[in-house]
Amino acid sequence: MSAGSRLAVPWRVLVVATGAVLVWLFLGALLDSDYDRSTHAVGAVLTSAVVVPLVVVARRVLDRRPWAGLGLPSLRSGWRRLLFGMACWLVPAAAGFALCLGLGWVEISVRTSVGDALRVAALLVVLVFLKEALPEELIFRGYLQHNLATRLPAWQAAVGQAALFTVFGFLVGAARSVDRLALFFVFALLLGAFRAATGDVWAGIGLHVAFQTVAQLFGDVGAVFDVVGANVLGVVAMGAIPFSVSWIVLRHRYRDYLDWRALAPEPVR
Repeated sequence: MSAGSRLAVPWRVLVVATGAVLVWLFLGALLDSDYDRSTHAVGAVLTSAVVVPLVVVARRVLDRRPWAGLGLPSLRSGWRRLLFGMACWLVPAAAGFALCLGLGWVEISVRTSVGDALRVAALLVVLVFLKEALPEELIFRGYLQHNLATRLPAWQAAVGQAALFTVFGFLVGAARSVDRLALFFVFALLLGAFRAATGDVWAGIGLHVAFQTVAQLFGDVGAVFDVVGANVLGVVAMGAIPFSVSWIVLRHRYRDYLDWRALAPEPVR
């Protein structure tokens, strides 16, 4: 079938964005119970198991274009960008933690043994990758941002997917307050910038894994730390400092590659 018979970009974006909301609502209803690790693990596996094939189908049926355009090459070629994205968040976040602790803004105590905390952290890395980082990056920065970027300048595509991600967060119940909505939008803008600069979603996946893992580890999901001053820790050490530094590092490293006015090429083979 010729390219002219495809749905227009706005319709493809609407279909996939709506599908994402429906998938998360369905899985949320299916697994609606008090939190435990087993439910979290089942939800993580189901999310990737449902979302990845759906994006593949959307790319083949709606776009009628090859997988390459989604920006998810093999891990063999993307692992360096994955680690780069993780480091962009983790290193300044560590400095932010040290600042908050050193100035007495935050107090952190361990509820359990250090070994148990490390085991929970390792488990959360896997669960965050499967439940949030991989499926969300593949849909929003992979499919949606790419489709928008074939018709709009890179900066408009990044803003567009960030707006869609924020609406998604609101509709699935993950972002119902003003501060959560702002977090979703700013976080998605940063992830969109990584997508535009690096050409794929691996760096964004790395940053996403790092942020969500630490946020859950020091929150109710991890349940291994008691934190006094959690709001300050979230805003300063997990938000303002690592997000700002990540943007500065990205702009410096990719200053010769990132053109915010360019359109993304669409592979046809």
